[in-house]
Amino acid sequence: MSLSAQERPAMRAATAPLTMFGPDFPFPYDDWLRHPAGLGAVPAERHGTEVAVVGGGIAGLVAAYELMRLGLRPVLYEAGELGGRMRAVPFEADPGYVAEMGAMRFPVSATSLFHYLDLLGLQTRPFPNPLSPHTSSTLVHLGGERHLARSVEDLPTVYQEVSDAWEKTLREEAELAVMEDAVRRRDVPLLKAVWNRMVRTLDDQSFHGFLAGSPFFRSFRHREIFGQVGFGTGGWDTDFPNSVLEVLRVVFTGADQEQVSIVGGTGRLVEGLWTLPAGRAAHWPADTSLAALHDGQPRPGVTALRRVADGVAVEDAQGAVRTYPAVVFTPHVWTLLNRIDCDPALLSVPQWTAVERTHYMGSSKLFVLTDRPFWLDRDPRTGEDVMSMTLTDRMPRGVYLFDDGPERPGVVCLSYTWNDDSLKVATLSDEERLERLLAELHRIYPEVDLRKHICGPPVSVTWETEPLFMGAFKANLPGQYRYQRRLFTQFVQDGSPAEQRGLFLAGDDVSWTAGFAEGAVTTALNAVWGVVDSLGGTSHPSNPGPGDVFEEIAPLLLPEE
Repeated sequence: MSLSAQERPAMRAATAPLTMFGPDFPFPYDDWLRHPAGLGAVPAERHGTEVAVVGGGIAGLVAAYELMRLGLRPVLYEAGELGGRMRAVPFEADPGYVAEMGAMRFPVSATSLFHYLDLLGLQTRPFPNPLSPHTSSTLVHLGGERHLARSVEDLPTVYQEVSDAWEKTLREEAELAVMEDAVRRRDVPLLKAVWNRMVRTLDDQSFHGFLAGSPFFRSFRHREIFGQVGFGTGGWDTDFPNSVLEVLRVVFTGADQEQVSIVGGTGRLVEGLWTLPAGRAAHWPADTSLAALHDGQPRPGVTALRRVADGVAVEDAQGAVRTYPAVVFTPHVWTLLNRIDCDPALLSVPQWTAVERTHYMGSSKLFVLTDRPFWLDRDPRTGEDVMSMTLTDRMPRGVYLFDDGPERPGVVCLSYTWNDDSLKVATLSDEERLERLLAELHRIYPEVDLRKHICGPPVSVTWETEPLFMGAFKANLPGQYRYQRRLFTQFVQDGSPAEQRGLFLAGDDVSWTAGFAEGAVTTALNAVWGVVDSLGGTSHPSNPGPGDVFEEIAPLLLPEE
């Protein structure tokens, strides 16, 4: 039996997966990466040209790796450790186990990121999110009441009402079915038409305002429960002040669903990209790697960027100054305001305004290593796990449990918090945080002696107090779409004055999906295209890059008058 022309698109939509495709700039980065023609070429006389890459996080590593494969010589600068917010810290008691202080869960819809995971042969496993089929059990603790569940159906009726209200709000107030269909089929005209209409009407709306305006969330109690528990990855209330567009992007592209962790830790991805051979590349031998080009170490952190006659001068922490025809800049853009002495001429006044107005989310975590995954022990009274993945309205907020088997050590993220909840612990030492969290968890699990299972000191992070970051990731407030557009589109520089060419911003806070490694990867690829274009190179005609099709799919330009 054959399908009619009308049936085939519906079949594709039903079978195609959700991916982080669009909606602001629906470019198929995953297809661009996989295409046999590659990402393009630079003139042969440009081979070996040095290009600075500032920042050794995932964006910097991807940009440097792809520039190397194109025959250029990336020069990577890093002020801290390679990996950026992919920071896997080994425990003192057993360095074979790590705490993922930053990125730790990745949606399978992040197909550009998975290109590199697959290239490195890295394995993943389901992340133990609340109420996930892969999570042994979830305890919801709100207002002093405990509810143990394995799915939302196990929770009291009010929680199911909240779940239904969220689903109905998405479908009837945010055109979820239409958007998911367009993303699955990669129907660019439909995606752009619906999303652009939403941008015009919702840019000034906060997430909380959007919920409060929904007929399905008229109850304050429902909004409160949703904010504290949420569905999928946990509570949503720390996003309540942000633009609702920030949340809808995540939902429409499946970024809040089916998340995985990297077996062995995110450090394997960082080290893998640093040492990955170029393979079939222009100019360089196949066994060339970033590590080999840098003699095993990146250059020190950057302290100044200056416009000079023949490019951009980069000064590092050791006082060395080198000039490059192009620079890819991947750290948080706030570092251009205080950590790096940046020549104002390198960005336009509107772009500098966007940098100043960038808003970051704060976040804290505290991890401990345990002698074993004791939480899987059975309570003799109930037959249930003695401890569960926990969502609470108390100080810990989210408690995550990780194990490699019953006879091996376990890892507990005792607290994962955001914004105001993160600030509550920002001035406490690791030991003080641990004591407060253990006291709070004892109230939830009075029969569990968690302390006796802990091996060695805890490890923690508060991203807003980290000098090189000053926040976990960017999150736009209502009315900031225009600022985001200025930063994202900066990689297309054909119409820019000469003094504003050559510096290319990248990283997840430049992307439309901050907080996701996919945004770091895709903006790094934008910058790679920009560098190639600036050096007289081109994409292959059969595999146009993001700048080649920019005018066709550019993010909506909202009026400013």
